[in-house]
Amino acid sequence: MTLSGDVYYDPYDFEIDTDPYPVWKRMRDEAPLYYNEKYDFYALSRFEDVERCSVDWRTYISGKGSVLEMIKSGMEMPPGMILFEDPPAHDLHRGLLSRVFTPRKMNAIEPKVREFCARSLDPLVGSGGFDFIGDLGAQMPMRTIGMLLGIPEDDQEAIRNRIDAGMHLSEGAMPDREASYSVTSSDDFEEYIEWRSQHPSDDLMTELLNAEFEDESGATRKLSRSEVGSYVGLLAAAGNETTTRLIGWTGKVLAEHPDQRELLAKDPTLVPGAIEELLRYEAPSPVQARYVTKDVEHYGQTVPAGSVMLLLTASANRDERRFPDADNFDALRKIDHHVTFGYGIHFCLGAALARLEGRVALDEVLKRFPTWEVDWDNAVQAHTSTVRGWDKLPVLT
Repeated sequence: MTLSGDVYYDPYDFEIDTDPYPVWKRMRDEAPLYYNEKYDFYALSRFEDVERCSVDWRTYISGKGSVLEMIKSGMEMPPGMILFEDPPAHDLHRGLLSRVFTPRKMNAIEPKVREFCARSLDPLVGSGGFDFIGDLGAQMPMRTIGMLLGIPEDDQEAIRNRIDAGMHLSEGAMPDREASYSVTSSDDFEEYIEWRSQHPSDDLMTELLNAEFEDESGATRKLSRSEVGSYVGLLAAAGNETTTRLIGWTGKVLAEHPDQRELLAKDPTLVPGAIEELLRYEAPSPVQARYVTKDVEHYGQTVPAGSVMLLLTASANRDERRFPDADNFDALRKIDHHVTFGYGIHFCLGAALARLEGRVALDEVLKRFPTWEVDWDNAVQAHTSTVRGWDKLPVLT
């Protein structure tokens, strides 16, 4: 038997991406170590494997990229992008960001997040419907991360649109990522950073400009403007995309489970647990790529050094070996932990912010719209190689 048997998984195939869970279930059951000849990658789909490999950063490294096409391109990773780094540089740069991205600081902005939701939703009350993406998911996270970074509101939408356009796949094939991956660059934020250096404020950009740290050479210094720009670009992209997808899945999944939505509307204390289950059930970032530094064995087969391994986090979250009745959404499910935010040293720094935004968004929607149905004739699913969700999810209220 070959590694894949007759199972076929292609992360760029739009038909598979529309509903990958049946393929992933077959992979977990029939090909827990999968090999794709077309794009020359391996994949692990079971929870135990994904969790273990996420922790083993020496064998499964991020320093050559964490997206399949990036690794395959051989492109040089931009400095300061912690998603594409390994220790010790990763630990140094992550430590800087962790100072400004603490759960306490994130929770302190909850009133502003609620205000952003209200600004989006209040005008729509009585209109008969709204779009979970266009009216809320693309608006509130943009305003929130823009406020945190110190990007003027007038400019936030253009930056978000540029990020979004840079991630989309136009056809079901591997893109030329070396040419197109730079959805934002440090140059995009040069003017903001220069202005903020002369006009400090209570935002992440100011904190990054003023942060002193000991670099790899042992010297104490501040970040260069280019390094600050890289951080700001990373946070702008991450802060917009994944939470937008989470909010879209909230609308879709709860429309399909009206009994559970009714429970949440009646008892808002259940909302945080429901968001955790949504994160498990529909992971906004379903696939992480790693470069394999040495020969490793999985299920009696050798994966040679120099290979690319895909860790299918969304599949792991549906693994029946870990989560009973895993393909069923249960807003009351008690979850020890899932791998939607990664695991190990690359655990998402913005997890506290994403949870906050998801919880507040659902709270505010349920206050105004306790019931809704998806307008499937006008819904549009997004296709990217990094996040999974919706471009448009209009609902009828």
